[in-house]
Amino acid sequence: MPEAALPGDGIHGDGIHGDGIHGDGIHEERHRDGSLRARGPVEGGQPHGYREWFRLDGTLLRSGTSDAGRQTGGWTTYDRSGAPYRTTSLG
Repeated sequence: MPEAALPGDGIHGDGIHGDGIHGDGIHEERHRDGSLRARGPVEGGQPHGYREWFRLDGTLLRSGTSDAGRQTGGWTTYDRSGAPYRTTSLG
């Protein structure tokens, strides 16, 4: 069963730039309860490199690579047990 998109998760074309990404380094986003929602490197204020997205319970939801703010390569969605469920190839 496919995972539902998370509002504002940056995975489905809604972007994460409005969440305060600036400069270079590791960017982290948090769920309302404070748990880790997303983590990945930023260069020039843009997502760049390997990124991970997490569910509220802390399990890995999705992972993949961004290049200058664009998703590239294979993005893997994981089921609730942590097993790869689907990989989507992106330009």
